[in-house]
Amino acid sequence: MMTEELIVRGAPAEYVSSVGAWEKLPEHLMRRKLNRILVLHGRASWEAVRNQFPDLSNFETTFVEYGGQVTYEARDALKEKMEAEQIEAIVAVGGGKVSDLAKAAAFVSRVPVIMLPTLASTCAAYTPLSVMYTETGEMIQFDIFPVSNALVLLDPAIILDSPKELLVAGIGDTLAKWYEADVVIAELPEKTTAIEVAAFAARKCRDDLLRFSEVALAEMERHELGTAFVKVVETNIMLAGMVGGFGDKYGRTAGAHSIHDALTLLEKSHDVLHGLKVAYGILIQLVIEEKFDEIDALLPFYKKLGLPASLTELGLLDITENELQQVAERAARDGEMIHLMPQTVTPIVVRDAMDKLEQYVPAIKVQ
Repeated sequence: MMTEELIVRGAPAEYVSSVGAWEKLPEHLMRRKLNRILVLHGRASWEAVRNQFPDLSNFETTFVEYGGQVTYEARDALKEKMEAEQIEAIVAVGGGKVSDLAKAAAFVSRVPVIMLPTLASTCAAYTPLSVMYTETGEMIQFDIFPVSNALVLLDPAIILDSPKELLVAGIGDTLAKWYEADVVIAELPEKTTAIEVAAFAARKCRDDLLRFSEVALAEMERHELGTAFVKVVETNIMLAGMVGGFGDKYGRTAGAHSIHDALTLLEKSHDVLHGLKVAYGILIQLVIEEKFDEIDALLPFYKKLGLPASLTELGLLDITENELQQVAERAARDGEMIHLMPQTVTPIVVRDAMDKLEQYVPAIKVQ
């Protein structure tokens, strides 16, 4: 039996995935009797999608650019603005960080949050949690909320216009769902129904991404709203969100994300997309598990998609020994999710895995 309580947060209150889903936003607001709306958005993504954003002239609407980072200071400033303007709901238009800031501000302001994702680079639009950072970009922790997102309106046609590299990063992030969930769930002596759902969703994330990703990216390049493309988009957003939603701590993160979080200590890593750092973290986790056969199986997939298999491929060529040690210590510090792995993980273990991977990848001839 599991000794800790497992809380299922399986889905948003409502989730819609269809071409033209954004056009229904006014109807959803009216159905919820919401009138005073704050629309939180990014900069580049907003410029790309503002012409597709529905007309909210029948509502009292405030538009706010989120500022580039998810911090407690930004959350509290947004809360003050929402309270001053008596905002009744927040609508997030953008990627993961916009979504996370919106969720954090909505929770402390006690208003519903509605998600209109412009990217499929994370499952942030689906999940009731926010990853919080310092002002300088270092990951602090993730805050889990006891309230589901009120509504997700996912329009695959809008994602089709997003940068390809962000979909690739989303594939890297979502691929980790299987490796991180499996290493934890495999150790449980008894698996509840919720855990079984999480394990199924995690395996399906991996299987569908390995099967459909290459075709999906080709469809994206042709600007074709194909079956594979839609499948990958929903895998990155909905299916990925289900893993942690049903598995709770047993399905959320383990080694790969702990490596990502540690890398955020390095300012030079801040320009590297979240999912790319996670993809690298998957391989570090597999080194720690001594699953080199699995690494061999993944490397051709990484090569085809352009996912990084080493620090060199991450573009982090000039990291000092001191910086590498800081990353290893952060990844293995007390309380990190990497300790859900059955292996004993110390900074020495992490540092050794980083060296082993750097040496192993160039030695392998990837077809």
